[in-house]
Order: sequence, then structure tokens, then C-alpha cells
Amino acid sequence: MFIDYARIKVVSGRGGDGCVSFRREKFVAKGGPDGGDGGRGGDVIAVGDENLNTLVAFRYNKLFKAKRGAHGEGSNCTGKTGEDYYLKLPLGTIIYDITDGKHEKIAEITKHGEEIKLAVGGNGGRGNKRFATATNKAPRYAKPGGDAQEFELELELRLMADVGLVGFPNAGKSTLISRISHAHPKIANYEFTTLEPSLGVVQVSEFESFVMADIPGIIEGAHDGKGLGIQFLRHIERTKSLLFLIDINSNDPFEDYQILKKELHMYDPYMDKKKHLIVLSKLDTIPEEEREETIELLKKEFEEKSQENIISISSVSGDNIKKLTRELYEMVKLEESEVE
Repeated sequence: MFIDYARIKVVSGRGGDGCVSFRREKFVAKGGPDGGDGGRGGDVIAVGDENLNTLVAFRYNKLFKAKRGAHGEGSNCTGKTGEDYYLKLPLGTIIYDITDGKHEKIAEITKHGEEIKLAVGGNGGRGNKRFATATNKAPRYAKPGGDAQEFELELELRLMADVGLVGFPNAGKSTLISRISHAHPKIANYEFTTLEPSLGVVQVSEFESFVMADIPGIIEGAHDGKGLGIQFLRHIERTKSLLFLIDINSNDPFEDYQILKKELHMYDPYMDKKKHLIVLSKLDTIPEEEREETIELLKKEFEEKSQENIISISSVSGDNIKKLTRELYEMVKLEESEVE
């Protein structure tokens, strides 16, 4: 199940109390203070995990607590440090502090193994040995452990992928990603079949691959909440590049492309400036004797109106699929080299 939003509570461990103790040994009438310090409380730590792609683990479990530190003991024994709690999060998770009504971004998980402290454990209290002085050789007090930290957090997942697959409902996105990757989204001949984003690894060659995200269909007005609204548009923000998939049977494929670009721009002006490819799908539905002429006319229109090239494919017959995956891979590598 794909979940990309959650609210949780994290609580660090309280520090252990310092100990009040005195040496009790045979033949030592007045043993000095030997109370040990309390152990430090555990931290709550967010850690990036590339094997996760959903926040479903936080759907029902809302409270995450680290262990408290153990109290100090006699014979100068320091209490055991409380165990940290590691909160595993998928890459692309943004963490907001919403304690007491605020909404402050505090972290963003982007790398596997990356660790960010969300709540710091309390310090251990000092034992009475720490308070011994020349004028007070037998202090009978110790310091309590430090308080735990407690925060309410909002988690928002934005999928990280090399290529974001963008198009109108029923444009053939799910069929394409299932053809070129090991992803298995639901496929049917009606709008909004895809109700949640999915990731697929596209293997171009033995040592070349990229990750593609299938984004639920966009409709005109999506940035204002129409259709599935902006609920999934945020996932496109993380992609390095875009693949605009347009049904070749559309009444006006170029107008469809313009609408898609406009929706992305209205949501985020940077989005329609990403590197991209324009792909016309369902080539197999055009009669063979009409294909060449249809493709040439559409190529000419896109070139004249937007100086854009197009690729026509069929996910069913496999026409131009290898060419498409190769061009997508080259586009991703070019984007990565420019960022570096």
C-alpha cells in the first residue's frame, strides 16, 4: 500500500538519575561518596532506507520512543546509556516539526544510510561523588536525569526517480512502465486506473539502468485540485527528467502536451523546465498504411510549434521501445553530468 503522508510523535529517552551512595567496606569506617552518574537517554534518529518507498509503516503506529538511561549505582557505576530508536524512512521524505501548531521544515532524507537526530536524549544526572568538595566531603544529594524531548512531526514523501512519467489518464503510462521495467501497476481501459505512484527500474543494458516513476494521470486544472489534484504532482518535483506520454489517437496531441506543461508550470514554474522527451503512445492502433504519414505530420507540427522532437512507440508491439529506453538513459546521464 502506498502512503505518502503521516503524522507521528517521537520521544527521546530521559536521562537516568545520579546515585547517592557511600563506600561500605570492612575496616573503612567513613567511606566517601561513590554514587555513579545516570546513563544518557537514547535519541530518536531518522535514517534513510533505499529499500522503502512508502510511509505505510506509520499508518497505525504513531508513537516512537527511545529508551531512558539507567540510574547510576554505587561503587562509581555509571548507568547504562538508553538505546537509540532508529526511524527508517524512504528516500525523499521531508520532515516537518508541527509541535504546538507550528509547521517548520527540519530535515529532508535524500541518501541511503543518512542519519538525522529528531529528538535528543536527556543527559544522565551526576552522582553524589561529583559534588564532593574539601568542605563537603559527604554530599547526600545527586542530580536527576535530564528531561526527554518530545515532538510532533509531519512526514511527507516525494518519490525520488530519474524519470517521471507524465500524461493524461489512460495515455498508456502503466502499460509502458510494465513493459520496460519490473513494475506491475494495475492496467485497465478507463481513466485513473493508477491511483498511486509506482517505481520501476528500467534495465537498458547489463550495467546501465535508471528508475522511472509512474505518476497518476494529470488533467487540466490539476494544479487547482481537479481530478486527483496536486496530491501526486509533488512526486514529479523529485524526478531528474520527464517523459511526456501522449495518446497518438488524441484529437490534438500537441495541445495535450501544452496542457501538461502548463499544469506543471502552474504547480511549480521550474517543473516544465526539466529535461524531457515527448512520446506518442499506442502506435499499434494506427493502421499500418497510415502510420508513416501520421507520424510525419505530428513530427512537423511539434518541430514548427515548439522546436521539439517526438518518438512514437507501441508498448504492446514493442515498436521503438529499445530506442526510447536508450534515449531516456542518455538524457538522465546528461542531467547528472550537468549537475556535477
